[in-house]
Amino acid sequence: MHQFTIPNMACGGCARSVTKALQGVDATAVVDADPATHTVRVESSAGEATLKAALAAAGYPAAEAQPVG
Repeated sequence: MHQFTIPNMACGGCARSVTKALQGVDATAVVDADPATHTVRVESSAGEATLKAALAAAGYPAAEAQPVG
């Protein structure tokens, strides 16, 4: 599991865009995007760099990655 902080994810529409971008990389990804806390948790077989690139390409660059145990 990966967790990212996305400072400019501020509404439900943003969360849907983030989810769509991540599932575009891995259609089976489980995404929990929370615009209230600006965080997204992703269960995916894709690597962190791939997920971050997808977020950046969608206009939602991740500020940091946080380890999730």
